Amino acid sequence: MPLGIGELARRAGVTVKTVRHYSDAGLLPEAGRSAGGHRRYGADAVDRLHRIRDLRAVGMPLPAVAGALADEGSLERALAAQLAAVDGQLTALRWREAALRALTAAPEDRRPALLRLLGGLPQPPTSQALVRFWHRQLPRALPSALRTAVLDAAVPALPADPRPAQVVGYARLHALAAGRDGGLTVRCRRVRAAAALAGETDPVALYAGLGEAYALAGAALVAGRRPAPGPELDSFVAAHARAYRRRDGVGFRTGLRASLRAGDDPRLRAYWRYAAEVSGGDGPSMGAAHDWLVAALDAGAAAGD
Repeated sequence: MPLGIGELARRAGVTVKTVRHYSDAGLLPEAGRSAGGHRRYGADAVDRLHRIRDLRAVGMPLPAVAGALADEGSLERALAAQLAAVDGQLTALRWREAALRALTAAPEDRRPALLRLLGGLPQPPTSQALVRFWHRQLPRALPSALRTAVLDAAVPALPADPRPAQVVGYARLHALAAGRDGGLTVRCRRVRAAAALAGETDPVALYAGLGEAYALAGAALVAGRRPAPGPELDSFVAAHARAYRRRDGVGFRTGLRASLRAGDDPRLRAYWRYAAEVSGGDGPSMGAAHDWLVAALDAGAAAGD
């Protein structure tokens, strides 16, 4: 026997207004209308209304509810999407909490500047500004796989549950990469600094070789080894030699050392410092590996190698 809207609401434990809302949204089909134009619903409407109520109780939006009611596969996808949305909301709240803790712990005279810095962060926080910055800096000739490898090494992963210092570090990093003064001149240090060594360069050979050298230097840093000549430095020099079509030797290393020192960018040092703050010291950065190799080059020069 068809149910009237009031009886359906009573059996389902909801209000008449709720039944009418779901009907108007197309989630609760009507079985027909009475002679007086009143809504009528089938016997299965109670179970369907319970399902709608339960899905709404876990925060699922109406379009997702409609899909979930269609079939079980849609229900599984809708639940996974809702879980991902909640995870994102929780991450955003944790970042907001850490930012508030940083602000409350800051000295009163520094709080306005810190508030302005943190207020410039995107909500929810993303690494898009850092990725765009590196895309602008990297040579266009780099293959996509190599470009992705550089981005993975250069852009720190954002923690899901950050400490206040990590949020502040990311805010500084974001402001540095998105600055209106032209940003950082990374290629000045990675490629242009050594332009005096050769007129034509092979950026693919350089960046591929630097990736190998940085991995070796990173392992040396983890092991606590002091910068010194060895396979790490040889790999670093070989990458530049291949890129600039030169042979390794004392003269080449002297010129490379001078070019790298001349191309040192304090803003890039700040980038790596802030990136380390974001990562929480989770392994040496590409910048730390680069500095270790340059110091190893200096040590080799001092030893007469």
